[in-house]
Amino acid sequence: MNNIILFDGECNFCDASVQFIIKRDPKAVFSFASLQSDIGKQLLAAYELSGNIDSMVLITDGRAHIKSSAALRIAKELSGIWKLAYAFIFVPHPVRDLFYDFVARNRYKWFGKKVICTIPSPDVRKRFL
Repeated sequence: MNNIILFDGECNFCDASVQFIIKRDPKAVFSFASLQSDIGKQLLAAYELSGNIDSMVLITDGRAHIKSSAALRIAKELSGIWKLAYAFIFVPHPVRDLFYDFVARNRYKWFGKKVICTIPSPDVRKRFL
């Protein structure tokens, strides 16, 4: 398994981020699983990440990337101008992660939690593990 994005399945902002990625990933480079799913928990354990992780996780090339490093590596693969965001990878990750952590801490307050799940189309559904 390669290019897997683990996301908080209860978070409206995270769900919107997944939908954003899907729309800008015409080659279907990424697959998705929620952190709360069985496969998500198995992957967190396999990569020795805490079950209480407060971050999107990108698993690619045998490595797990978290926080801003995951987000920037994802942006690099998207269509359009979003690739340019990858230039921020040269900013030291503790500095990048300050912003990431601020949004992560406040995401439920600002965007809320999911009450119901949207049912994706069959094409999109097969990208979820």
